[in-house]
Amino acid sequence: MAYEAACILADGACQNIRIARRKAAEKLGITSQFELPTEAEIEQALKLQQSLFQHKQQLVELNSLRQQAIAAMKTFARFNPRLVGSVLAGTAEAGNKIELHLFAETAEEVILFLLDQQIPWDDKEKSVYYKGNLKQIYPVCSFRAGEAEIELILFPVEALRQRPLGPLGDRPLQRASLSQLQELMAKG
Repeated sequence: MAYEAACILADGACQNIRIARRKAAEKLGITSQFELPTEAEIEQALKLQQSLFQHKQQLVELNSLRQQAIAAMKTFARFNPRLVGSVLAGTAEAGNKIELHLFAETAEEVILFLLDQQIPWDDKEKSVYYKGNLKQIYPVCSFRAGEAEIELILFPVEALRQRPLGPLGDRPLQRASLSQLQELMAKG
């Protein structure tokens, strides 16, 4: 089932791991929650599929997205950016968005910064889950930078110490600072 969800993600039919898992379950006729793969299992299957069928092209696209993430993280350095999602996990391809968590006393600080930098953005909200089934809603600013879509989720400063759960809610979301991303890229 993890491989089927990975195929859905790799085909570009879906970029959301939760939706890909649900579609795979429907396709395979699986109804039991206990039979559903974890986020880690789906990511592992996706990495395997990419290494078998699109290795060189996917690595070029991933490297490009990570370079763009570094540039964005430098731009938003005053907000302690953290990279999350497929770009960090190493499963991103062209067309995947760069997801950054920013931390500020107020969301208005980031919005004023976007205005000062003359970056046009769209705003929305995103639900984020924490252990204990705690749900918080945070503002999101998204914009295009070159070929990439960048999504900024605006957290309060104190949220820097508390990692939200990943998309499937089965483990804490992995986050990387600018220096951690640069170290990851240096390792190749």
